[in-house]
Amino acid sequence: MSLTSRLAALPAPVRWLTLPAVLLGGIVLLTAAWQVPADVTPPAPRPEAAGYCAALDKALPRTVLGHPREDPSPASPYTAAWGSSPRTVLRCGIDRPGYLDDDPLRSSPEINDVQWGMSRTADGGYRFVTTLRKAYVEVEVPAGAYPNYSDPLSSLTDAIKATVPDGL
Repeated sequence: MSLTSRLAALPAPVRWLTLPAVLLGGIVLLTAAWQVPADVTPPAPRPEAAGYCAALDKALPRTVLGHPREDPSPASPYTAAWGSSPRTVLRCGIDRPGYLDDDPLRSSPEINDVQWGMSRTADGGYRFVTTLRKAYVEVEVPAGAYPNYSDPLSSLTDAIKATVPDGL
């Protein structure tokens, strides 16, 4: 028995509601699958760091490896993001992370003359923080966003070097 003959066997009110019910179900599935990125709480940098962070915000690239800049909510000169889901998030002016006290050189890649401390996030991604700069810049890279977890850092280092001086 074909689908058409099965539908024809149903009472008219049921047949009339079949298409709207299917469309409504599709809308519900699409809405449930749509992920809205979470808000990013902007840091409250020291006054000196705030100036460096505002300059960095203006110097950051519009895209990172093909992902457009889509700044998080609430808008702030201390946060930036690229991509939507998953997204790479930058926060400038954060407090010094405690893991840098353990052994800062143990897992600290240097990319384009910018030294980074590195740690894993709960979801399998990576969190990078600049070291030896007048303001701490954090970049959170979600798992699977790029072929190599440190790829986006090379797109950001020129802006960091130009706006956040060496030394603490």
